Amino acid sequence: MSGGIRPLRIRGRGHFMNKAFTREPDSDGRVYCPRCRTLGIPVIRTTLDHHVNEPLRQGLGDAAWFCDFARCDVVYFDQFDRSVTIDELQSSIYPKDPAAPICACFGFTLEDIEADVEQGTPERIRELLAKSQSSNAQCQTLAADGRCCMREVQRIYMKRLAELKQ
Repeated sequence: MSGGIRPLRIRGRGHFMNKAFTREPDSDGRVYCPRCRTLGIPVIRTTLDHHVNEPLRQGLGDAAWFCDFARCDVVYFDQFDRSVTIDELQSSIYPKDPAAPICACFGFTLEDIEADVEQGTPERIRELLAKSQSSNAQCQTLAADGRCCMREVQRIYMKRLAELKQ
């Protein structure tokens, strides 16, 4: 074969075909972080407007994703591998900064979860649940991933309880 084209062998047929004529797989709509390859969480324009500094915000457009892997520097990215890193945000966010509130709406922190674990009852978490269901919750705008924090708060609480029992 000449010209640098590598043939693609079709199994069982014994003939060759140029890869340029093969069909690429259809996209399933999932988008992965360009740095760590974590599955991205889609976020809306208002979330980006709240967290990303203006000059960088314009470069992302309206369709972007959040990388929730805590040790990855990338926070937001788009399908063209443009990204916004931790140091380019307007403020620190959880999970990239564990000292930042888990709940951006009401300031709920890891320390609040620890206090409930030590107390033996999820009193603060119940209060947060009630607040999260009120009209004061602005998760789509204030939360870095645009979602309610309750799933993450409950996951951490249950994990801490399990660690204490061991």
